[in-house]
Amino acid sequence: MTQSIDYKQLLREAGLRVTPQRTTIVSLLSETDDHPNVEDLYEKARRLDDTVSVATVYRTMSVLENAGLVRKLVLEDAPARYEMMPQTDHDHLVDMDSGELVEIPGTEIASLLDRLAAEMGYELVSHHTVIRARKV
Repeated sequence: MTQSIDYKQLLREAGLRVTPQRTTIVSLLSETDDHPNVEDLYEKARRLDDTVSVATVYRTMSVLENAGLVRKLVLEDAPARYEMMPQTDHDHLVDMDSGELVEIPGTEIASLLDRLAAEMGYELVSHHTVIRARKV
């Protein structure tokens, strides 16, 4: 059985005003695993709510990011892509030929970064690594 998420409550708990547009955008982002950019979200949101504008999506993504609900993935020479803030840190691999963004599960990168930070006298609070690669 799939757990139902109350998107309005999620927004309220983050201290944000609940609007139909924000609720639509959060629900779309929560239910996707393809790391959409603003244009992708806009196209999907317009199908559900014709009051959503591209400016609304840009503003909403900024608000959601500042509230800690969304992670912005900045990639070289490409529009930023987004995901709901993950429960656990994970990293991403970008296929340089196709542009596909792949999540890297596991803790090996985090363990390495923890050790490196400790060796330099720091405690790692969070991390996010984007690896650019080509298939061989």
